[in-house]
Amino acid sequence: MKSFKWLLVMSMLAIPLSGAPAPATAEGTGGNQLQLKKNSKIMIHNGTEVEAAQPIIFKDGASFAPLTGFAKVFGFQTSYIAETKESIASNGDIEYRFVPGSAIIKVNGEEVNSSGPVHILNGSLMVPIRTWSELSGATLSLVGGDMVLKWAQEASAEFEVQPGRIYAGETSVTYIDKAVHPEGLDFVDELWEGREDIFMQPGQYTITRSLMDEAGVWTEPYSVTIQVELPNQPPVADFTTDKTQYRIGEKIVYTDMSTDDNDDIVDTKWTNQKHAFFEDGNHPVTLEVTDGEGLKHSVTKNITVTTEVLYTKEEFGRIYTQPGDLYETTGSAVLDYRSIDFTPVDQPAQMIRSNSPETLTEPGIVYDDQVRGDTRFLIYNDNAAERNFKIYVLATNNNASRVDIDITAYGKGGPHQYSTNAGKMSTLRYLNSYADPSKYDSMSLAPGETKVVLPEMSEIAIKPKQVFSSYFDVSHTANVRYRVVVVEEKDNPIQTLSSLRNLPVDNKHTRGTFQAADRVIELNKLMGTEDSRLVIGDGKIDKYLYGIDAMSGDLMLNIGNFGVIYKLVLPRVAPNTMIALNARGGHYTGGFLVNGEMVEVTKYSILKDSNQVGVLHRTGNTEERVEILFTLASGSNLPINMLFLPIPAERQ
Repeated sequence: MKSFKWLLVMSMLAIPLSGAPAPATAEGTGGNQLQLKKNSKIMIHNGTEVEAAQPIIFKDGASFAPLTGFAKVFGFQTSYIAETKESIASNGDIEYRFVPGSAIIKVNGEEVNSSGPVHILNGSLMVPIRTWSELSGATLSLVGGDMVLKWAQEASAEFEVQPGRIYAGETSVTYIDKAVHPEGLDFVDELWEGREDIFMQPGQYTITRSLMDEAGVWTEPYSVTIQVELPNQPPVADFTTDKTQYRIGEKIVYTDMSTDDNDDIVDTKWTNQKHAFFEDGNHPVTLEVTDGEGLKHSVTKNITVTTEVLYTKEEFGRIYTQPGDLYETTGSAVLDYRSIDFTPVDQPAQMIRSNSPETLTEPGIVYDDQVRGDTRFLIYNDNAAERNFKIYVLATNNNASRVDIDITAYGKGGPHQYSTNAGKMSTLRYLNSYADPSKYDSMSLAPGETKVVLPEMSEIAIKPKQVFSSYFDVSHTANVRYRVVVVEEKDNPIQTLSSLRNLPVDNKHTRGTFQAADRVIELNKLMGTEDSRLVIGDGKIDKYLYGIDAMSGDLMLNIGNFGVIYKLVLPRVAPNTMIALNARGGHYTGGFLVNGEMVEVTKYSILKDSNQVGVLHRTGNTEERVEILFTLASGSNLPINMLFLPIPAERQ
C-alpha cells in the first residue's frame, strides 16, 4: 500500500471546470469552494447551489457524500462496470476506481487506502469527504458547522475548434474561446501556433495557444489536434459481369463494384440491366450511384450478345424467375394453354361487401344490415369530395342481453392515392391475419349500446382522391346491427348517426350480404405436365355469388367475387412446375398464401397487363402437394389466370 502522503504529491494538480470562469469566492485564493451541509442534498459551489443525488450523511464517525456530486463540480466523469462492480471517476489525466464495501481505492491503477470504506446508499456510491479532499488535493475545513472544500485552479488558455469535420480548402474554421482565470484577471495578449482560418491541405494539424494576463503572467500552452480531410469526392460507379459475351437468352450476372471515399453510397440506379438479352448485338447497361451529399457518377458498359440462341424469352422466364417476381410473356399465347375445368365447392360463409357507391361525395350510411355468426367484411371506397372523410363501422346491440364480438382477422390498405396499393396492402395484411389462428381483438356491447368496430381502422382520414380498403372478420352468436358510415373528418360517427341519410348504390359496383363466400377448388389430377390455366373471377367459368342488398332488398350479383376466400387444393403437382399468375382484364396486384407462405404479386411492381407473368411457386425435382389461399384484391382488374407451366431443363 502507498501512503496518502505519496498520493497528495501525485494528485495536487489543477482540475479545470467546464464552462465560464468561476467567481473568486474562496477567500481571495482565486480558486474553487464547495460548501457541504449536514443531511442536505444541496451543495454550494462558488456561490451556486448544486443538488447531489443523496444528502450528506455521517456514518461510523465519518462524513460521506455521493461520488457523482463530487465528480461534477471537480470536472470528473463517472461510469460503472457491472462485471467488477467498480465505480469510476476520471478527468482524462487521473482515474479513481471504487468498490462498495472496500477502503482500497485504485488511483491510475495504484492501490491507496481510504479513510473508510465506501458504500451504497439508495443506488448512489457514498465516498468519505475527507478521502475525496485528499484524493483531489483540496483543503477541508469547518465553517459554521458546514464542511468547506477549497482547491486551486490555474489559468487556462483552453479553446475549441469547430466544426467537427474540416475539409481541406473548403471549411471555414471557428475558434471558440474557453479560457479561464481563477482570479478573474483579463487576458491582454495571446500567442498562436498553427492557426488557420482555412486549411488548404489534408492532414493532421496541432494548434496551440498561450495567453498573458494583465499581471504579465503567461499560461501554459494549450493544444488541440485536428484532422483535416479531403473534400467529399464523387462516388465511382463500376460493375462487372461474369462473362465478356453472351448467347441470346443466356443469364447475365452483374457485380456492383462501385466505391465512395466515405463509403456512403445511398442510391444505386440501373438502366437496361436485363438478366438476359434476346437480340444479338451490343446492349448498353448503365449504373448510376449517388453518395450521401448528392454527388453522382455513372458508368455505361456494352453487353455483347452473339447470334447463338440459348433460351427463348419464355424459356428463360420459366427457368430463372423466382416467386414474387415477374417476367415478360406473349399475352395472346396464354389463351392457347389448356383451360382447366373445375367444379368449385362453396362453403358456408357470410360476407358483407360495402363497395357501392364506390366513389364518396358526401357523408352518409353506405351499408346497413343485421347479422349473426361468422361474418367477413370488405370495404372499398375512394373520396371524390373536396374535403376529408372517415369511414367507420358501427355495431349496435338491439338484444336484451350483452353480446361479445370476437374480431378474428383484419387487414387495412390506405388511404392511398393509388387504388392498386390500397387493395394490395389490405389483401396482404388480411390474409396474414386470416391465416393466424390467434384472435385479433374483441369487444363487448351492452343492450342498446353502439360502438365503433376497430377504431384503428378509422384513425387516418381519407383525403380527396385517396382510396381506402379494408377486410375484417367478426364472430358472435347473437344478432348485431352493423352500419358502415362516412362522416366528415372531425365528426363523431355515433353522435352524427341519426342525421345521416342512406346513400344509394351507384349501379356499377356491389354492396350486399352474401352467403357461401368461401370457395374450395380441388384439382385431383397431376398438374404441370403441360401448359394449362385456371380461370378465376370471370363470372362464367368461375361464377359470381348472388346476395341481397339489405338496405333495398334487391338481389345483388357480387361482380368479381371480391371478398370471397378461395382455397385451391392441388394434391399432385409435377416436378419442375411453375405456378404463376397472368392478368387478363388489365393490371393486377395482391397476395397469395402458398403452403402458408405469403407471395406478393409482385414484390417490386404489379402485373401491368396480360404480357406479364407473376410467379407464385416452383416445385423441385419431386412431385408436391400445394395449397393456395387467396382473395381477389380490390382495385385490380379481372379475370386472372392461374398458370401451370413445365419448367424447361437447363442447357449449357
